[in-house]
Amino acid sequence: MRLMRIAMIVALGGAIAGCSPNAADSTPATATAAASPARHPESGLAVIPLSVVHQGQAHAFRVEVARTSMEQAKGLMFRTAMGADEGMIFPMDPPRDASFWMRNTVIPLDIIFIGADRRILNIAADAVPYSETPLPSAGPVSAVLELNGGRAAQLGIGPGDKVDW
Repeated sequence: MRLMRIAMIVALGGAIAGCSPNAADSTPATATAAASPARHPESGLAVIPLSVVHQGQAHAFRVEVARTSMEQAKGLMFRTAMGADEGMIFPMDPPRDASFWMRNTVIPLDIIFIGADRRILNIAADAVPYSETPLPSAGPVSAVLELNGGRAAQLGIGPGDKVDW
């Protein structure tokens, strides 16, 4: 009787495992984890690759994606440091005029306004920490990219350059 109960438990366990959503998936767990987007340790936002092409040279960045209105409202507020090739992108669908400020933002930023053609319209360079002065786009934008203040000038990035993400 005890042997029969053990056999039933083993069989039931195998049946349950066979019904598991991952049982039919032959993808190893490590490949599945690698396919999901990276998350920023501080914000928890997805981190994606982004490149800016200036005079035929691409410069690669890893940027956090602020998709929701709540994520966009917070942005990089209270952040005390950011890597040289890190940033945050604020996608806007549909494209629209945008204006950013630096309320509660500790580090200086370059605020890069990107048009619907994914070309840079204008840059609010070295935005002053904590300033509430509106920094507007030069027209409708499909995204806004924030980098460390002075980084765009350091890399020669300017209006007309192509941004891909």
